[in-house]
Amino acid sequence: MSTKKPFNFSHAMFDLCRDIAQRMPEFQHIDMDRVAVAFAQARRNVPYGMQAKLTPLRFEKGALHTTRYGRKWTAQRVYQDQEEMLYILTFYLPRFLNHSFQEKLITVVHELYHISPAFDGDIRRLEGHYHVHSHSQKEYDEQMAVFVDQYLKQKPPAELFSFLKCRFSTLQKRHGGVVGLQIPIPKLIPIDDSQTA
Repeated sequence: MSTKKPFNFSHAMFDLCRDIAQRMPEFQHIDMDRVAVAFAQARRNVPYGMQAKLTPLRFEKGALHTTRYGRKWTAQRVYQDQEEMLYILTFYLPRFLNHSFQEKLITVVHELYHISPAFDGDIRRLEGHYHVHSHSQKEYDEQMAVFVDQYLKQKPPAELFSFLKCRFSTLQKRHGGVVGLQIPIPKLIPIDDSQTA
């Protein structure tokens, strides 16, 4: 019988993100206890496509409701150990793990940087029409690469990020499997003025 313990991707990524948030001034507003770290299976095992995404669980400025198409909506709530989550951070496997170490770290800080400085469940809204990545996603990612260099210069414990140096198949073979949280994207729920969310 195999004595290998499956690699828990969600736990490992949570620990890495928490360390980044504690070390880097630009991320110290993030409380990882209210960020659910999950994975989803990439539909196609190809290198291109979405690597990760941040799902905010509140609307602009942390509002519980929004109005779309003339109706009022709220978002389905997500709880983890009885704590209400404000964000879901999802990585697409195996695709995410099959990129270079540098690209993987850039993706991690890229998604963390989307978290609002107010940490209110909304995204960071940048100046201008393109409020998610500013006017240039290329420049956005260049800044993320700077953050990665600054983080690594602080010499964090290698065990926090060593799993990012492996491809998915390597982790799977070494540990006998890769596991983690899988969280469906919360639904928008229509409400009327007589309801409270």
